[in-house]
Amino acid sequence: MASRIRYGMVGGGQGAFIGAVHRIAARIDDEYELCAGALSSDPDRALASAQELGLASDRSYKNYQDMITAESARRDRIEAVSIVTPNHMHYPIAKACLEGGFHVICDKPLTVNSEQAAELMALAKAHKRILAVTYNYSGYPMVRQARAMVARGDLGNIRVVQGEYAQDWLTERIEESGQKQASWRTDPAQSGAGGCIGDIGTHTYHLACFISGLKAESVCADLSTFVDGRRLDDNANVMLRFDKGARGMIWASQFATGNENNLQIRIFGDKGGLTWRQEDPNELIFAPLGEPPRRITRGSPAAAEDAARVTRIPPGHPEGYLEGFATIYREIAAAIRAARDGNSPDASVLFPTGEDGAKSVAFVEVVVRSSEAGGSWVSL
Repeated sequence: MASRIRYGMVGGGQGAFIGAVHRIAARIDDEYELCAGALSSDPDRALASAQELGLASDRSYKNYQDMITAESARRDRIEAVSIVTPNHMHYPIAKACLEGGFHVICDKPLTVNSEQAAELMALAKAHKRILAVTYNYSGYPMVRQARAMVARGDLGNIRVVQGEYAQDWLTERIEESGQKQASWRTDPAQSGAGGCIGDIGTHTYHLACFISGLKAESVCADLSTFVDGRRLDDNANVMLRFDKGARGMIWASQFATGNENNLQIRIFGDKGGLTWRQEDPNELIFAPLGEPPRRITRGSPAAAEDAARVTRIPPGHPEGYLEGFATIYREIAAAIRAARDGNSPDASVLFPTGEDGAKSVAFVEVVVRSSEAGGSWVSL
């Protein structure tokens, strides 16, 4: 028990989806212990949610300010805070936590604008705290495999990076029915300037950069809102120019009828190509130039050490969304333990940092700017 990382959670109470995901992810590898929480902006619901989760009454808080104040004074204080609120609250909560000396694990996006993101990164550096953002798809073993193959040159020089994330759950205006997840995601005051592009487009963008190792330099975007009365985009088409001469495109849609969570990345170089699909996450298709495509599966002899170190169970038993999320939490745990002694974690430890979060925030801003300018190229 002493070796577990004590953490608190802000948000994620009754009726929330992502809070439960974070709690499961934190427990899968037995690295964390949930000790405190301010689980709702409604004080009564916050306390009721804490009781359901079995939190001690003196560590069930009505708001995050009370949690930070009280936990700071405890000898068994929490070390980290998981932030799982709607987007607009990420910045003030993360700021208060960093200033209080707590590590921060923030659901994406890090903030709703670049100025806030830059301030949080500066605070994390000044207080020597970890600032992490849960772009969870980078935790999948076969995503790590793809990244390793690109890095060692199996694809040669990267020419094209294609990403898409298609859903259909916002095909109708369900936010008007009071559906909680739709309501705040389609509200600019809570979600920020990007709708679909911020919610799922940033996952695609982060994954494209994570696997390819490339840096996006400029974008040309067309955002659409197909549902009458909706205030944010529900479809996005984005062209990208990367460094080293590579080109790319991202399509993100929450209006794509017949799609559930159809996230896929395709990367093509002058020696071969790779394809990975989130709905079939345990395999990677590698097509060497001039040879038949090869199916590389998680846990197989063809999988590299990068994939093996984040694989938990034998091949043939599927690992998916929760395990990928848990990998991010496990990697952050390694960094927190290293930070206890003033050290950095092993170089193999990978998780999305505040810098990654800031890059994704900037991506949304320039995509919106490009679309508003009629699809002009805008530099990142």
